[in-house]
Amino acid sequence: MNLLYNIGIYLLTLFIKCGALFNKKLNKGVQGRKHTFRLLEQTISESDKTIWLHCASLGEYEQGLPVFSELRKQYKDHKIILSFFSPSGYEIRKNTPIADVVVYLPLDSQSNAKRFIDLLKPELSVFVKYDIWPNYLHALKVKNLKAILISAAFRKEQHYFKFYGAPFRNALFAFQHIFTQNEISKELLKSIGYTEATISGDTRFDRVSNQLKIDNTLEFINDFKNDTLCIVAGSTWPEDESLFIDFINNTSIKDIKFIVAPHNIKPIQIKSFQEKLNKASILFSEKEQQQLNDYSIFIVDTIGILTKIYNYADIAYVGGGMGNTGLHNALEAAVFGVPIIIGKNYKEFPEAQAMIDEGGMFSISSQKQFNQTLSTLINDDEKRELCGLRNKAYVEKNKGAVNLVLDYLKIK
Repeated sequence: MNLLYNIGIYLLTLFIKCGALFNKKLNKGVQGRKHTFRLLEQTISESDKTIWLHCASLGEYEQGLPVFSELRKQYKDHKIILSFFSPSGYEIRKNTPIADVVVYLPLDSQSNAKRFIDLLKPELSVFVKYDIWPNYLHALKVKNLKAILISAAFRKEQHYFKFYGAPFRNALFAFQHIFTQNEISKELLKSIGYTEATISGDTRFDRVSNQLKIDNTLEFINDFKNDTLCIVAGSTWPEDESLFIDFINNTSIKDIKFIVAPHNIKPIQIKSFQEKLNKASILFSEKEQQQLNDYSIFIVDTIGILTKIYNYADIAYVGGGMGNTGLHNALEAAVFGVPIIIGKNYKEFPEAQAMIDEGGMFSISSQKQFNQTLSTLINDDEKRELCGLRNKAYVEKNKGAVNLVLDYLKIK
């Protein structure tokens, strides 16, 4: 492996350990990684057959879940190990039933990678989208162990395609097959000599479509909405919330309900948002014994229910695009057939551009644009319905990535 890369991993380890002294999220990762090998040694025996699933964080887990679920069904005699790099994935899905053990992935040193792969000896490894670690993939390749990458999305400015990206380029060749989201990604792989690629699309389309197969009823949201036009703002950041504060406080439009689900649910930030609103608001955590229909704004200070809440939206706003944190998953709203508003920063999210082109999504870059766009969708019933149907149709026509992966793995 590349000497400079391994020096970089050593420095990254030091940086994370130092940063953990001041950052709670980093500290969770540092503390969690201390237990990884012990958990694996306690769980896996020499005779076990294993499958390894790896995700960077929660979004990649949700993306891979339709494939993971089929692997769980088909390989009942295998132990499934799920690893996360980020605490935001591990902490929320550490008890998922699709895995026998969930761990933090140790940092990508040569010794960690060798020890990890020697313990698991996975018959199959599935990586989702990115978080591609050269030493781990090298360890798999040395032992001739099968690995695939699903829902991959590449851009020409990434290090794989730069003169200094040799360790990362080489890592890609450890995958027996790569399933890409689009033609551009496949062509970029071809430009570096990698040809074992299939354009499958994005498994998130299958994931969100499965949401329609379950009961999405939330009685307390029924009570709050009470047949009123409802705007759902999901995974919002302060930059997104400021748009709603201005609109809610100044709009003359009556009989509208707002549901806001902030990405960060720390009480101090929830309180700061709530105090700036001049209309009656209620928190999820305070909803018991309340007449919810008396409130105009419902603030979701919990996690895990946003996908069901989108079912109640007449108009959705998906957060992350007004700042630089990254647009959150707009497909979760689109599947319910609602028009969607997002911020200005969405260029790395091809599904957003596609829905804008289809006419079901609207990108705004200012308070004025937000107010105009939202007011139009509120007042124009026909346009609101048509835009929502376009989003729903877009999700429907892009399903099928999971079946292509399962066909390759001979699972149907």
